[in-house]
Amino acid sequence: MLVAIDGPAGAGKSTVARAVARALGFTYLDTGAMYRCAALAATRGLDEVAALEIAFDGDRILLGGEDVTELIRTAAISEQASVVANDPKVREALVAQQRALIAGGDYVAEGRDIATVVAPDAEVKVFLTAHPAERARRRAAELGADPQDVAAELLSRDERDSGHGRTTLEPAPGAQPLDTTGLSVDEVVAEIVARVQAARA
Repeated sequence: MLVAIDGPAGAGKSTVARAVARALGFTYLDTGAMYRCAALAATRGLDEVAALEIAFDGDRILLGGEDVTELIRTAAISEQASVVANDPKVREALVAQQRALIAGGDYVAEGRDIATVVAPDAEVKVFLTAHPAERARRRAAELGADPQDVAAELLSRDERDSGHGRTTLEPAPGAQPLDTTGLSVDEVVAEIVARVQAARA
């Protein structure tokens, strides 16, 4: 079974998806981390995305066997990942890798286009969103940055990522919206788990 969680940056996708996977006993797939790995590789002069060896070991992310979990979370790599994701060749290569991974078991997969491009046939599709100010506050706390600067960056990323077959601002066909503004992580997780259980019934 596949649970697909998408939505704009700062809506809580990664935190929620990881917790939902734990609650259900599913494997967590962080597609955003794969684009970040591609961005990190590009900064090192490695542009052949199809040849990249990206793997997940619990909460650790490996690139060619190297633990890059911390390296790919910097503001610079985040920005570069959004740029790299605009390259059709990069998207094609990573989507192929993502589809191969989720074909092999029960997954909770999250990313900006997981429910539209990677897995449009997912049994449960959730579109996480939140008020722009809430999204900026969360991302700023995560990065230790100024909320106003982060808000401007999120707006820029939303505009850049809305188009070329991807969207961050509208749910995929069949996806159920879930506004996380004012909700705790536990509340959001409980709601998604309930949706999964209903789909299984």
